[in-house]
Amino acid sequence: MALVNPHGKEKKLKPLLLEGDKLKEEKERARTLTDVMMTSRETGDLIMMGIGGFTPIEGFMGYEDWKGVCDEYKMTDGTFWPIPITLSTTKGNADSIRIGEDVALVDEESAEIMATMTVKEKYTIDKVHECMKVFGTDDIEHPGVAKVMAQGEVNLAGPVKVLSEGRFPEEYKGVYMRPEESRKNFEDKGWSTVAAFQTRNPMHRSHEYLTKIAIEICDGVYIHMLLGQLKAGDIPADIRQTSIDTLIENYYVKDTITVGGYPLDMRYAGPREALLHALFRQNFGCSHLIVGRDHAGVGDYYGPFDAQKIFDEIPEDALETKPLKIDWTFYCYKCDGMASMKTCPHSKEDRLILSGTKLRKMLSEGEDVSDKFSRPEVLKILSEYYQGLSEKVEIKMHKYAEGA
Repeated sequence: MALVNPHGKEKKLKPLLLEGDKLKEEKERARTLTDVMMTSRETGDLIMMGIGGFTPIEGFMGYEDWKGVCDEYKMTDGTFWPIPITLSTTKGNADSIRIGEDVALVDEESAEIMATMTVKEKYTIDKVHECMKVFGTDDIEHPGVAKVMAQGEVNLAGPVKVLSEGRFPEEYKGVYMRPEESRKNFEDKGWSTVAAFQTRNPMHRSHEYLTKIAIEICDGVYIHMLLGQLKAGDIPADIRQTSIDTLIENYYVKDTITVGGYPLDMRYAGPREALLHALFRQNFGCSHLIVGRDHAGVGDYYGPFDAQKIFDEIPEDALETKPLKIDWTFYCYKCDGMASMKTCPHSKEDRLILSGTKLRKMLSEGEDVSDKFSRPEVLKILSEYYQGLSEKVEIKMHKYAEGA
């Protein structure tokens, strides 16, 4: 059997990253163009277009695509897409740019020219409308809402030519992967069914349990780490990578797991982001996405299984990658092992509820963490990280992290 097809009508990867002489020439030309600065979220989205992770889109979305994605989960050509991929700028900058003009897209953090874009459209949006549709809230305390509300007044749309993958290939050498690389990796292993495990946290016992269930069902599991920006208190990618590598080395059968990383920031869009996670995992070659409790959630904005339910609300043919829905998992003292709501008959008092938020809070406050919560080898790495922090970050608990 073959791997799943890339997303879109053409069913083939469409990387927009230039190479060779074309890259060299476009880099030279880009220096002569008007600059448009990009946030880290926009830069991550651009790189995903560059490597084919956001196949089949060819640039930042125009108004009709923005509206269609917000309201109906689809672009004007009918392609399924769950979250708008847009670029914003100030009104002053937008006014100085003509329709049809080429601009240079510059990462605001590194000042590197990342791409050129032909501006086909300039438009304004109802930011509150986008937030309500994508996040289900316009509460400015929600980190995804805060980013949308902080966008420039005008969106620019048009096709892009991507010139760089930024810091990711060097900083995360051996982990950062393009879709063509992950697909080759799976094919070399003889895998056709691959479950992606999305993570922005180090893996605790529940995560380990979820991935081992997936190994029983699929040929292998792709632990796919987010490498872009997180919210305050989340654990950085290099620490996550070390802890995951240690876990795999000690607790998994060889060649059942492979690890990769991708360049996006978290949006914390819960159900909608789960759909985006499945969509781009299809481009990376994964047949399934593991969707457990509170996938891509933050605080108490979403129900614990809203991200599973949303897959039942979209057309059956919207995505080839399907959710692997797994119930609430925990350590049960009476079962003497990992279990789920479907397999354990015991009471709440017999269960150790595991969550990344709870683990981070315990470690940040110097509490002892049971090996029923996380493997000792992983706890050692994480404890050393937290002990080395000069400034402590408060970790807020939410009700689902405590089993409410």
